[in-house]
Amino acid sequence: MNQSTIDDAILSKYEQKFKALSDKNRLKIIHELNNKGKVCVCELTDLLDLPQSKLSYHLKMLLDAELILMERIGKWNYYELNNNEIRDLISGKLCCVFIQQ
Repeated sequence: MNQSTIDDAILSKYEQKFKALSDKNRLKIIHELNNKGKVCVCELTDLLDLPQSKLSYHLKMLLDAELILMERIGKWNYYELNNNEIRDLISGKLCCVFIQQ
């Protein structure tokens, strides 16, 4: 691989993350998790005024993009931001994808 090309796997990873961020409801989920920390799915349903099925769809997109983490406690799923992934998206690390060194 020469310096002017980039691995398709890296591009696919960022494509998935940015697709996950390209929806107002998913941005609201990230906002709530940022403000509240670890949140039960039952609380998110009320906070976002979304039916369980739509919320589950949005949470799965964010999970698949590794932007959030899930932990099962008892019968409930709790979600929180994956701070490492969020930091990578807003750091200089992303610049390396677009700017030749």
